[in-house]
Amino acid sequence: MNLAELQELHSLPFFDLISRARAVHEANFPAGKIQLCTLLSIKTGGCSEDCAYCTQSARYETDLENQRLLSKETVMASARAARANGSTRFCMGAAWRGVRGGTERFNQVVEIVKEVSSLGMEVCVTLGELGPNEAVTLKEAGVTAYNHNLDTSPEHYPNIVTSHTYEDRLRTIRNVQDAGMSVCCGGILGISETITDRLRMLEVISSFNPQPESVPINSLMPMPGTPLANNPQVDPFDLVRMIACARIAVPGAKVRLSAGRTRLSDETQALCFFAGANSIFYGDKLLTAENPEAGKDRELLAKLGLETLEPNPSLAAPETDHALPASPCCSTAGCC
Repeated sequence: MNLAELQELHSLPFFDLISRARAVHEANFPAGKIQLCTLLSIKTGGCSEDCAYCTQSARYETDLENQRLLSKETVMASARAARANGSTRFCMGAAWRGVRGGTERFNQVVEIVKEVSSLGMEVCVTLGELGPNEAVTLKEAGVTAYNHNLDTSPEHYPNIVTSHTYEDRLRTIRNVQDAGMSVCCGGILGISETITDRLRMLEVISSFNPQPESVPINSLMPMPGTPLANNPQVDPFDLVRMIACARIAVPGAKVRLSAGRTRLSDETQALCFFAGANSIFYGDKLLTAENPEAGKDRELLAKLGLETLEPNPSLAAPETDHALPASPCCSTAGCC
């Protein structure tokens, strides 16, 4: 969808918008099940990047304790616990600018991926920038999806990150898609962006060919010591509107209600599910931020009569639409 279409959509009366989103959701996900994902930080802190929202940046003074790459045994214990608790996707994040094939840390991650994939869950990783050869290696090791968020619009991005470019992120996404992996790509609300920035981000994401398999919508959790520590909380109705717009713009994707859920009431989360969210991070932690307890999530889903999705470790990446350009790009000339 282009920006004008998204702006017209976003400006609809609230109930009109979520009604349209609900219709798209039911057409694409008639079973209405919720995907449960668990996210584990396998390497924490000490990152050379300067993302203004992140406690893991070495450039900011925060209370975060740095942690080296976890052992395969430690990761496997967490993965087994996640599977036993009902998660169908296990996501692993490492605070690196990127990875390079042939290095010890990359080889260690590949071995971890192979072990986790043997458990029958979907495997997602986020390791920063990724070259074409590394993407193929991860695919062959058993990675189902690669997470690489755009965070915000191309125009606002330099206000949030200066240590790499928007084009760098798009290049990684193209490498992931060319390797045959699914892309998990979304953004963050509450990072001093405008409504137009939010919709521009969706415009870029919806232009990917193929479109992402999942779209995380995060709400900033302001962290002491980071440049965005004093940013206000995202308005819950703005969050629901973005969930609805994402559902319509990327109809076949799982729209993941991600960071910031500890600040949401059960009623707000229910509205998000109605508007098209059908995936959550499940467990008590998201990398370095708190997350609702699993028992509380189960209780809410039971109240709403929502069943959970079964794992699909052999999930195929979405197919390319050959009528569209093959590379993810921005629609504004010159920004990519």
